[in-house]
Amino acid sequence: MSHLAVDSFFPQWNIWTQLLSDTTAGLKLDSLAESHPIEVEIHHAREVDEIFDAISYDKGASVIRMLQNYLGGEHFQKALASYIRKYAYSNAKTDDLWAVLEEKSGEPVKNMMTTWTRQQGYPVINVKHKGNYLELEQAQFLSNGSSGSGMWIVPITLGCGSYDTRKNLLLKGKSEKLHIKDITAQCCNREKGANFWIKLNTNQTGFYRVKYDDKLTAALGNALQAKKLSLMDKIGILEDSHALSMACKQTLTSLLRLLYAYREETDYSVLSHLTTVSLSIAKVSADATPGLAGDIRQVLIKLLLSRAETLGWDPKDGESHLDAMLRPDLLDALVKLGHEKTINEGVRRFRIFVHDRNTSLLPPDTRKAAYLAVMQNVSSSNRSGYDDLLKVYRRSAEAEEKEHVLGTLCSCGDKNIVLESLNFLFSNEVRHQDAKYVIQGISNEARETAWVWLKGNWDRISNTSGDIQVSDFIRYVITLFTSNEKAAEFSRFFAARMKPTFERTLKQSIENVQISARWIQGIRSEPRLVQTVHELLQRP
Repeated sequence: MSHLAVDSFFPQWNIWTQLLSDTTAGLKLDSLAESHPIEVEIHHAREVDEIFDAISYDKGASVIRMLQNYLGGEHFQKALASYIRKYAYSNAKTDDLWAVLEEKSGEPVKNMMTTWTRQQGYPVINVKHKGNYLELEQAQFLSNGSSGSGMWIVPITLGCGSYDTRKNLLLKGKSEKLHIKDITAQCCNREKGANFWIKLNTNQTGFYRVKYDDKLTAALGNALQAKKLSLMDKIGILEDSHALSMACKQTLTSLLRLLYAYREETDYSVLSHLTTVSLSIAKVSADATPGLAGDIRQVLIKLLLSRAETLGWDPKDGESHLDAMLRPDLLDALVKLGHEKTINEGVRRFRIFVHDRNTSLLPPDTRKAAYLAVMQNVSSSNRSGYDDLLKVYRRSAEAEEKEHVLGTLCSCGDKNIVLESLNFLFSNEVRHQDAKYVIQGISNEARETAWVWLKGNWDRISNTSGDIQVSDFIRYVITLFTSNEKAAEFSRFFAARMKPTFERTLKQSIENVQISARWIQGIRSEPRLVQTVHELLQRP
């Protein structure tokens, strides 16, 4: 609801594109077999912390937005005002809200929303263009590639070649068949032209994914390159394609080709999602195709470098707040991808900063990128940069600055440095609630060191840390791995150590490892991946 108010007062902020980060988090968690419904029973009081997650908050907000879009802003506002008046100074349940919205709108709100709040998961809408018809079919989307039994009443929004008009419908059953001319007259006229494209879930107001057939996918790729799509739809296509690739419903090859259509993108929200997807690809390719991983990273660097070079390291007079937010995202990503020029510049600026804490060369926004750059060259025999970072940590009175330093200490691959950083968590210099920043920053190269350390210190961690902190240790260490063998090892280790406070987190983390393992096997069987990567490297 806060986003509605912000958008009304400051439409230039494009606040809905930023909400998509929350929607993405909800979609990611809810694609697990170990997810849970929005409305869920609690069997143990200490399970509550695990329930207040991306399902309760992000999915909850997203399905309310979907409902608001389906009913229309004016109808939704009036019905909500009526609900607030009716239950003022009293208690109300979820069904009471649905009843008022249904009464005021005349739409089947309760039946529709019950499918979204009382069952876990969400659908993927498979779209096929056959002759003069568009075929829609829903199936539960699960990242492990399996088929779920869920069925939803889905508010479908659909645009064709333009945002001027769109088709709205409720998909109440398994499938639906639409004649092209029933979408819009313009769609029928454009079907044979260069401007023909069809986009479901217009502006990403729905909580579902979409999988297009090859013809429709190609048309959307052309629309992306021709800059015909909204920012929200650019993000939606990118996130859906990434999720489909992870579930082995689409190849990494096709995902990389799609990403290349974003190479001239400049918007903060779109590029923020692009950096996240790029780092995910870099991580999985390192395990799936080690010999090709370097070339894949170079392709990903090409996608981000132009905008990063335009923004540079230094803030500019009059730049938008979105550009200021984008700069550190891009620099962090380029360092993590191994871009040598960015790493060297970060190290140069850090050295000046160490001797002059007031220098303008390293303002707070870009310090983490410089800290990451420094850690790329740290080892047991070359630890001066590491020691300098610890000095910055100890001399800083600002919590955010300390968090930035902690988040980089385990980003190198040197076993001794990583162990020293992990043991630093037990010192009185690090607050319990700040331990997660160190764990979040563990590099893939250091994951085995981190797991051995976690096992060896488990009793101490579980006895001295709060429930949320224990879940963080589990989540951030376990999900670094990508093999079924490791998933089995985790299950064995925790079998006799299970507690209700982290049981759901553990199961979700192990499932994510298994999903990565399956994705890796799919990538290894792709026949055109090497050729595609080399082609993209040669393109301008």
